[in-house]
Amino acid sequence: MILFPKMPTVTEDLKNRFPDSSSSVFREQTRIVVPPEVIYEVLAWLRDTWDFDMLVDITCVDYLNYRDAQDRFGMVYLLTNTKTNERLTVRTFLSESHLMVPSVVSLWPGANWLEREVWDLFGITFDGHPDHRRIVLPEEFSAHPLRKDYPLQGRGERHHLPVIARDDA
Repeated sequence: MILFPKMPTVTEDLKNRFPDSSSSVFREQTRIVVPPEVIYEVLAWLRDTWDFDMLVDITCVDYLNYRDAQDRFGMVYLLTNTKTNERLTVRTFLSESHLMVPSVVSLWPGANWLEREVWDLFGITFDGHPDHRRIVLPEEFSAHPLRKDYPLQGRGERHHLPVIARDDA
């Protein structure tokens, strides 16, 4: 009988390569957490080594006033391996004093609009992004309305935005 060595899983391989990472599985969904300093390297490694060739989404979570949160914001990257249909959630946490992560547009060009949306609504800066403009709100808008400290009724910004008529568009 020939015994083949056991192949490491993505989480085992990740822990060997990036010791500061952690992982968990809930309802058959794998989630990994990595420090922000290595997020780009981890995402590139997942794409190139483990064939996570599709970036499904990038979003952010504001943990303001969350009882157990150590950092204010959590970046969330949802990846898929289209060959095996495996899905992976990659998270990193950002302190309010350093709201910047590297852009992943060079890995997945579709990240362009996703990163712009996160910057527009949460204020997270993507270092190296090719087109850092607002995508949802007008350029004159000065706040990031999906932050939990943003008032529900706004701060009066909408009253000072230029009115655009259909003929002007």
